[in-house]
Amino acid sequence: MVNRKLFRPQLNEVKEQPYMPRPALAQPAPVRKKPAPPDQTSAENFYYVKQMQARSPVAVVLNDGETLHGVVEWYDRDCIKLTRTGSPNLLIYKHAIKYLFKDGEEFSSGGTNGQ
Repeated sequence: MVNRKLFRPQLNEVKEQPYMPRPALAQPAPVRKKPAPPDQTSAENFYYVKQMQARSPVAVVLNDGETLHGVVEWYDRDCIKLTRTGSPNLLIYKHAIKYLFKDGEEFSSGGTNGQ
């Protein structure tokens, strides 16, 4: 067995040193949750503005299956105004719309062509 000498400071040396508080234990970083996605992405607004500026003819399919054709003149949070030629203009509530698309594109991507 090895005989080792212990090194201990004298009590006087310890009393002369200024008091240094112990460093606090490292707190674990709070878990950051991923922020909730925004309620609106503005994609719908972008689409309406694009169609309005280009005056693109659109087809609006309603929830009951009826299809309306015209140009989107303006929109707001709840409805769109569809301007039609040869027929009265319509104010359509958005909750009544199933979907809408550019008129003439029903067969261009993903649609069936009746065969």
